[in-house]
Amino acid sequence: MKFTLSWLKEHLDTTATLDQIAEALTDLGLEVEEVSDPAARLSAFTLARVVHAEQHPDADRLKLCRVLTDEGEKQIVCGAPNAREGITVVLAKPGDYVPGIDVTLSVGKIRGVESHGMMASERELELSDEHDGIIELPSGEVGQKFVDWLAENAPEKIDPTIDIAITPNRPDALGVRGIARDLAARGLGTLKPLREANISPGFPCPIGVTIEAGVAAKAPFFSGRMVRGVKNGPSPTWLQKRLTAIGLRPINLLVDITNFFTYDLNRPLHVFDAAKVTGDLTLRAAREGEEILALDDKTYRMPEGAVVICDENGPESIAGVMGGAASGSQEDTADVFIEAACFDPISTAATGRMLKINSDARYRFERGIDPEFTLQGLDLATQMVMELCGGEPSEVVTAGAIPDTARAYRLDPSRTASLVGLDIPEETQRATLEALGFRLEGDMAHVPSWRPDVQGEADLVEEIARIASLTGLEGKPLPRLKPGVPKPVLTPLQMRERTARRQTAALGYNECVTYSFIDQAAASLFGGGADAVRVENPISSEMTHLRPDLLPGLLAAAARNQARGFADLALFEMGPVFAGGEPGEQATQLTGLLVGSTSPRDPFGSRRKVDLYDAKADAEAVLTVIGAPAKAQINRKLDGWWHPGRAGNIALGPNVLATFGEIHPRVLRELDVKGPAVGFTIRIANIPFPKTKTATRSALNIAELQAVERDFAFVVDPKVEALSLVNAAQGADKALIERVTVFDQFTGLEGGRKSIAITARLQPRDKTLTDAEIEAVSQKIIDKVQKATGGVLRG
Repeated sequence: MKFTLSWLKEHLDTTATLDQIAEALTDLGLEVEEVSDPAARLSAFTLARVVHAEQHPDADRLKLCRVLTDEGEKQIVCGAPNAREGITVVLAKPGDYVPGIDVTLSVGKIRGVESHGMMASERELELSDEHDGIIELPSGEVGQKFVDWLAENAPEKIDPTIDIAITPNRPDALGVRGIARDLAARGLGTLKPLREANISPGFPCPIGVTIEAGVAAKAPFFSGRMVRGVKNGPSPTWLQKRLTAIGLRPINLLVDITNFFTYDLNRPLHVFDAAKVTGDLTLRAAREGEEILALDDKTYRMPEGAVVICDENGPESIAGVMGGAASGSQEDTADVFIEAACFDPISTAATGRMLKINSDARYRFERGIDPEFTLQGLDLATQMVMELCGGEPSEVVTAGAIPDTARAYRLDPSRTASLVGLDIPEETQRATLEALGFRLEGDMAHVPSWRPDVQGEADLVEEIARIASLTGLEGKPLPRLKPGVPKPVLTPLQMRERTARRQTAALGYNECVTYSFIDQAAASLFGGGADAVRVENPISSEMTHLRPDLLPGLLAAAARNQARGFADLALFEMGPVFAGGEPGEQATQLTGLLVGSTSPRDPFGSRRKVDLYDAKADAEAVLTVIGAPAKAQINRKLDGWWHPGRAGNIALGPNVLATFGEIHPRVLRELDVKGPAVGFTIRIANIPFPKTKTATRSALNIAELQAVERDFAFVVDPKVEALSLVNAAQGADKALIERVTVFDQFTGLEGGRKSIAITARLQPRDKTLTDAEIEAVSQKIIDKVQKATGGVLRG
């Protein structure tokens, strides 16, 4: 919404400066996006007088001028044809910036003669496109500021333009008068009374108006009148300059008047050339296949059901959006029908969106104009047409009824302090609402018809606080509920999530945040895609279902990165996954994904492809920092998207804490990811919390006695897993055996059998182990492994 300062002062009697007005507008919620002040860039220039002018000795088109300035006489070389003795000019001195030529002046030599400044043209000062000669002023004193002379003699040339952003809930601010009303309520001036129209109808309107029942809800009120004997043509200078200043192109007097009312009073109007209207005007629903040539010279096929204004020949205007070219006013228009109506915001927005038309009328109707101002706006527009174009007005014709917007809400002065935190006296609150147009009866505030956004008591408080300024708020600490050190804000589970996220990032992973919605095909790869998690109104066909796992989003991110040349990736995400659509069927997971190689290429051959042990090590590192038990089992009861032979679960019995391993090749192929790709998923909530909760770590328990390690090599069947052998050996003596690890595997023995070598570390606590005790534990290990796996000690 653009307007000029002088335009604002047509409605607001104020002495406030431009800076004060701009600051107040932003504080009122009408954010100032740009202020264009021509006076600011002209402030350095002063007036001077040419006391002598003669021909330049070395140039036919140049003159040497002696110019009287506030600093004495100066010599200036000038090439303007009108440079002569006795004229008053605008002087730019050395050091001044000339905006039209983007130059900062300095003392220079022109054809061997020094020139101390320049005498400016209008284009050089960005006042107009005139550049045939320098500016000649009819008055002014030497040394006088040029902006001061303009303020007295041509104020429109330095009229500042203000551009503000309008939020959708403030349609009243789409007119200059609405903006002035806000500023007056703030105390930056007094709102001037709106002029009264004095219309004496001279004849019945020959054009009738009707509204068909099918569109009565979309177009509740339609009015208009004819003015005959008008003389159309160019608008007066003041009107053209006002429209040009806000970026509108003057067209003709009748059209310019409607544009003026659109911006001045937020009252969109339309004028029909009455001679081109056949019969009466009717508001009805558009029929299939109907077309209209609009004022933008484009032909639109009307969507069926959209509201159109028609005569006997068909559509003449798109209601609330844009008029038709066939009945638009032209230079030879003699009789004009002025239309003012009310249109439903939703219907207008839908029509404009389907036709892809963005017009000033649509912008205002779809936000909501003042319905009670319809007839008054019609009268004021008629008055201006008669004043500028002449003519005789007819009686007003109407159809439908003005929508009833009357409503009132209780004003509770104490609620302002509770909702906003500002202590505003009751009389100030009441005066604020009255200044904004509210009518107060006792403690009931009746909302003005131009404020469709006020829909409750809280909105009254908002208006009071907005005018009072929220800059008056003072920060105050909240009172503590209990004395002493406050309790932690985060829950234990939230702290665990934060720790896991930090540890994963410390391992070199990059965090991703992907959508919680994926397509059904991807969801089905990970055990999802059921109707229970289908989104009723998805934003796209690729986001139809809630994700059952975090891997689909990470793999999609990996595919996008690979397509752009990034082959080695380490990504992770923490977020919710969904097993169903009911409460309790949601869980939080942390998933990491490794793709490609472990490191860049180097001369030492350290680069290798990622494998499941990389994922296992990272999963164990995260489990350790979030307090998972040190001893857990590994099983292979895997979901279908993991490689069945190269993945495993870290579990405590049936409780799965994490899964690690390679992603199934079928999944990688479906999601267009080039392997190898390994990952891990940690089920945050499955990890048991410690039974005792302390603020510090428990003491480090270091054994004082020397540990003993014994190596064993067992010959087993080829189907026996090394993990089964390790678990069996570990269970031989849980108190004494600290850990068991595999250090060798040899295949190709007789019968296809294989050899697995392990190391068992025995850690005594009370006394040093004797040879007999070591042999006894060793025998337990052998017996336990033989019983569990059928393996025999290799000879």
